[in-house]
Amino acid sequence: MTNGNGNGVLNGAVIAVAGAAGPAGRATLLRLAEAGATVVASDADATRLAEAVDAARYAHGGATVTGDTVDLLDLDATREWAARTEKEFGRIDGLVHLVGGWRGSATFAETDLADWDVLQNLLIRTVQHTSLAFEDGLRRSDRGRYLLVSAAGASKPTAGNAAYAASKAAAEAWTLALGDAFRKTAKADGAALSSAAVILVVKALVHEAMRAERPNAKFAGFTDVTELAEAIAGMWERPAEEVNGTRQWLTEKP
Repeated sequence: MTNGNGNGVLNGAVIAVAGAAGPAGRATLLRLAEAGATVVASDADATRLAEAVDAARYAHGGATVTGDTVDLLDLDATREWAARTEKEFGRIDGLVHLVGGWRGSATFAETDLADWDVLQNLLIRTVQHTSLAFEDGLRRSDRGRYLLVSAAGASKPTAGNAAYAASKAAAEAWTLALGDAFRKTAKADGAALSSAAVILVVKALVHEAMRAERPNAKFAGFTDVTELAEAIAGMWERPAEEVNGTRQWLTEKP
């Protein structure tokens, strides 16, 4: 990807990261900043977001990493974030969707439909709003990427995870539709495909704090957040035609 000084394919790219304050977001900010990208981070938690942005800046002196609290459940606010980002930096080359959440139950019969209401907002509505807000900018980029992190459970739902799996499956379908839009627009323009919508699939994520809390746990099939960040950065190394509208499995297929 890069030799660590930003001389790589992401050098000069402008990438927005939604849901940037969690462990996966922190790892992604670090990796993208290391690769030479300008990183525009957002999260609902202003304090944790500021800590994540500061950590990325400190780790990679000279990197441009900014943070903004954006209500991704507000389409107008999300559109304003996209427009502001492109106006300030002159381009937009990526949106990494890391907004997450989980609700589940012991059995299918015990499913609480209130969980669906929560997950619909967290896992679907934020995808809808970010994709609609950033589509134009990503389409204009010579290396646009919309990256959704999803879960293997979307392809093989379990009884107690109906709401979660259905939400993830809906988010995947929406992202694939965006990929089809990129493809059709490029074809209509008679241009080579330069933008891609991609789904990165994990079983679950693990990070250092989790390992410290459970030193004897195997976390079999889990993806470390640093591995996820590496895979995210790698999506700019591969041609749009190769990755657009695909699921990239970071764990075994169910």
